Amino acid sequence: MQLITPFIMCGGTGTRLWPISRASMPKQFQAFFGERTLLQDTVVRVTGTGFAPPVLVANEAHRFVVADQVEALGTPRAPIVLEPEGRNTAAVAFVASLLVEQQNPGGLVLLLPSDHLVKNPSAFQALVEEAAPAARAGWICLFGIAPDRPETGYGYIEIGDEAVPDATSSVRRVARFIEKPALAAAERLVASGNNVWNSGIFLFSAATMLEEAEQLCPDLIAGVREAVSGATNDADFLRLGTKAFQELQSISIDYAIMERSQRTAVLRAELDWSDLGAWDAIHAAHVPDQQGNVLLGKAVGYDTRNSLIRSDHHLVATVGVENLVVIASDDAILVADKSRAQGVKEALELVRLKGFAEATTHSEVHRPWGSYRSLIAGDRFQVKLITVKPGGRLSLQLHRHRAEHWIVVRGAAQITCGERVFMLYENQSTFIPQGDTHRLENPGHIPLEMIEVQSGSYLGEDDIIRVEDVYGRG
Repeated sequence: MQLITPFIMCGGTGTRLWPISRASMPKQFQAFFGERTLLQDTVVRVTGTGFAPPVLVANEAHRFVVADQVEALGTPRAPIVLEPEGRNTAAVAFVASLLVEQQNPGGLVLLLPSDHLVKNPSAFQALVEEAAPAARAGWICLFGIAPDRPETGYGYIEIGDEAVPDATSSVRRVARFIEKPALAAAERLVASGNNVWNSGIFLFSAATMLEEAEQLCPDLIAGVREAVSGATNDADFLRLGTKAFQELQSISIDYAIMERSQRTAVLRAELDWSDLGAWDAIHAAHVPDQQGNVLLGKAVGYDTRNSLIRSDHHLVATVGVENLVVIASDDAILVADKSRAQGVKEALELVRLKGFAEATTHSEVHRPWGSYRSLIAGDRFQVKLITVKPGGRLSLQLHRHRAEHWIVVRGAAQITCGERVFMLYENQSTFIPQGDTHRLENPGHIPLEMIEVQSGSYLGEDDIIRVEDVYGRG
């Protein structure tokens, strides 16, 4: 039997989960339940018997984060597909279909987001297996989540009476798609018993999807074909053709295909699932204490009820409150009425309009070689903690406006400064003069941690002139 190829979509910014989720490191790359991130949980969910190594679809800014997080799992994966710009899910579905049809004619594609929570991976795999015969018979299958409450944040699918031919009786034709409803309408939909939430997870034959694309949106599939034919390989990455992809219409697979096709089917999924769209969903996905609280990290609550409190760094204590969301990162704090959790997106827009960098970036910034965190900054100086992973190598670079002092606190560092190449070990330091070409490398087997003290008239990240870079950055 042919393997199913999972295509995991790694885009999205998760703005309603600010300040933990930000554009520089969105929610799919964050851990909300244990040690693994949502992306890593998704990869594990589609790894095993019946599945080909997953293909991850990401943008340029997050390509090394995706690679590092999957590498940390130790599971096989295919090359990471890089989108020049986000063009919604229809383009991704067509790219997936073209790639699978080239390499595995007649193969199936499992298209799924990277940021969902599924508490029982084996149940999910069983549902995929149950839907596979219908997909092989030419149906585009959706997984419809059996609702346990009237939810206004999801679209709904009405399950038809007719079973899909050549498949298990649990796979039914789609009667209609329903946009996100108002509360009263959602209550009626749930009470009827034949409506399910649209999970945004699809299983289909690559050949079927391409046939529907040619019929329903020929211009879009023509552009995608051009982008795929113009793709180039770059180490572990497959770069889609930039110009052709940027010119594609941005449209969801729901609007482009699903709501217009006569070959759509739905499988009712009794699954503990959430798209984790806001902080109230994070609260609901945890097991609360006797007062209904979920306390994560350095958080305590006295006379506190039905609240979510998370602090990753500073201690947070609450007294005499209820139905609150309190989220404290190292550089930002969110306090919200839990019933208004959807409003975080609008609050974040105010943060952005005020010009605060915390709207989009974290204090810890990830790079292909490791990461750095700003510890303190003042007039003409800044202190950073730099972490370089084993084998990591910063670009050969220089700065016009600043000098740097480097102090190794853990591991070993190979330093290039001008014509000199030398080693530094724990508690040793060096000085990098302004304008001198320099590079930092970690030749060891443990992470290198180094304190960098910058001084000068301008300390911005754009004062980096790269002379040479193994990661292909300009």
